[in-house]
Amino acid sequence: MMKGSETAVSGGRPPRLNRMIASLAVPAVVSNITVPLLGLSDTAISGHLGSTAYLGAMAVAAMMLNVVTWLCGFLRMGTTGLTAVAYGGGDTSAQWRTLVRSVTIALGIGVLIVLLQQPLVRLFTWWTGSAGEVGDYSALYFSIAVWGIPPALATMAMSGWFIGMQNTVWPMAVAIVTNLLNIGLSLLLAIVAGYGFEGVAWGTACANWLGALLILWAVMRRMRGVRRPEWKVLLGRGGWSRYFTVNANLFLRSACVMAVSVSMTSVGSRLGEETLAANALMMQFFVFFSFVMDGLAFAGEALTGRYAGAGEREALLASVKRLLLWSAVMAVLFSGVYTLWAADIMALITDLPGVVEVASGYRIWLSLLPLLTVAAFIFDGFYIGMLHTRQMLYATFAGMSVFMILTFVHVDAGKIVVGLPDNAMLWSAFLTWLAVRGGVLGFLLPRLLSARTVEKLTHTN
Repeated sequence: MMKGSETAVSGGRPPRLNRMIASLAVPAVVSNITVPLLGLSDTAISGHLGSTAYLGAMAVAAMMLNVVTWLCGFLRMGTTGLTAVAYGGGDTSAQWRTLVRSVTIALGIGVLIVLLQQPLVRLFTWWTGSAGEVGDYSALYFSIAVWGIPPALATMAMSGWFIGMQNTVWPMAVAIVTNLLNIGLSLLLAIVAGYGFEGVAWGTACANWLGALLILWAVMRRMRGVRRPEWKVLLGRGGWSRYFTVNANLFLRSACVMAVSVSMTSVGSRLGEETLAANALMMQFFVFFSFVMDGLAFAGEALTGRYAGAGEREALLASVKRLLLWSAVMAVLFSGVYTLWAADIMALITDLPGVVEVASGYRIWLSLLPLLTVAAFIFDGFYIGMLHTRQMLYATFAGMSVFMILTFVHVDAGKIVVGLPDNAMLWSAFLTWLAVRGGVLGFLLPRLLSARTVEKLTHTN
């Protein structure tokens, strides 16, 4: 089989490796940063429509949509790994199969969500406890914006495909264009056309459709001249087992991640309004670090899958070592910045002195955050790229279990009791869960990178 990576590999080692990592990671970081802008722009427009209920409804509706897309994150991750392996092996048929199957599954899930929107709205309303105007408006927003979920999920799948094809520029471009379209259409429909809060939701849905059409055009342009197999091959029985195994593990992993995130917010809200606000402020430090590390993880997915699929173990090991070096540098850099300037950064984010004072009391956790969590991010990229998602699920479940135990189980006067922790213990549990994830994956890493594993992945491509 002709190797698709042979033009990029010389003597088994990837040339200009730092440049390759940067070309994949930097656009991915920019793309990640644009993700919160979608909700931020809708929130900003809703905040100028004359009712505080709109802001509350927007927060609840955004949470509904985020949960849906979060649980469907496997559409991006699994597609990247499968495509990267196919790209490395020069298997254009597998590239087509992964693309068509991922988009088909994404649209199928999207249509199912549209059909189940009413039960989902009732579930989320019960979960968040929203009622009155806030509940009514959040249900209204979701009932409109839900029509943009099928194209949004398809865009996730196609973005993952592009990353597997060693291109993070198109996903970045589509994310930026979609956000700009969302802002423009929401302003046009909500304010200029006078549709108010409904216009904001329609603007989001329309922007998702236009963004999906843009990335679909880019995909067709990328595959122009590449022979497409017959439909019975694309959607036939072959290869579905690996596809569903990889993505089922990623789905369950996402559920574990969501359980920890929801628990952080839920427990924080029970510790008081000021503590909840301080935790939200501190979480921004984690989010910003995750933007950078996710970019490196995307590069890890693309490169490890590519070189494993090509059977180039020496190039694979070189890529892993270089990405680990980049990750270590980023962890030390962010830890230093957080140690020296955490209070100044907090003051830029909020002007509430009480919240800054509470959050500043936990600066030690912010200093440790990059150092203890970096491994979880970058190792995820390696395991996704090499399609070893079951190990990721095991590591995430182990970390989640430790988090739940440290959060809710305590020793009081020699007795084991179940109850709420203080905020210091909550953050200790949060950092421990990420450290456990990284530790388990690191322990299993030599097996992942073994010659036997690479050979097996190459032969099953």
